[in-house]
Amino acid sequence: MNPEPRTPNLNPNPEHEPGTGNRERGTARPLSSCVALIPARQGSKRVPGKNVRRLNGHPMLAYTIAPAIESGVFDAVIVSTDSEEIAEVARHYGADVPFLRPAGFASDTSPDIEWLEYTLAELNRGGRRWEAFSLLRPTSPFRTAATIRRAWERFTAQHGVDSLRAVEKCAQHPGKMWVLRGDRMLPLLPYESNGVPWHSTPYQALPPVYVQNASLEIAWTRVVMEKRSLAGDVLVPFVTEGYEGFDINDPTDWMVAERLLADGAVALSPIAQAPFGLVGS
Repeated sequence: MNPEPRTPNLNPNPEHEPGTGNRERGTARPLSSCVALIPARQGSKRVPGKNVRRLNGHPMLAYTIAPAIESGVFDAVIVSTDSEEIAEVARHYGADVPFLRPAGFASDTSPDIEWLEYTLAELNRGGRRWEAFSLLRPTSPFRTAATIRRAWERFTAQHGVDSLRAVEKCAQHPGKMWVLRGDRMLPLLPYESNGVPWHSTPYQALPPVYVQNASLEIAWTRVVMEKRSLAGDVLVPFVTEGYEGFDINDPTDWMVAERLLADGAVALSPIAQAPFGLVGS
């Protein structure tokens, strides 16, 4: 039986946590503690078992664990899952799975803040605390150790920010999107440039708009503790390059990923371990 979710009891005063010293929170001074948190629940509907489905010989989860470890940014790489099978895969590739996520925080409608609060609270109870955390989702297998290091350097170079989030330029500009009202339609964004509605303006002349992708987030743990938020109020953008932010969420995405690999358009992070499940691995 899965345990009932417990109400998190987070410490809202992290000034004296290990590694913080007298450093002012939210400054860009060097950090000594950051944890990678990889959410990998079971029960995907669009791509069944996608977190452990094999991509080029290894479960997809491996291509997030390996670059997280290789990056050298994190003191710990922890997988949050509700599945012992996924936990076994994660441990094989070098990640830590200190406990399973309760079912109450593992449905397809569960907001991230719930499992994140629960995970940080449970780790806190065990004496494990970090100044910052990064969410690395397994559905972005083309994110590399260099991607993570570049994002970490950008985050720690900022002053007064709560978090960093990966974004990419919109392929479909929202200025050309519509809302339907019966037999009529209205522009989603009723803006103009030099008197011309955005929906009638060439794409190249529209102001650039960015959309978040699922590849990477970094935030101070105080944002969760004090604001009950993943992002906080002040965010810095991290613009992904090439296929770093490519997200596998449906069968078409999976086919595209395999085609990109077959064509040599992308490369996966190297994996030191033998493929999970092989005899002697």
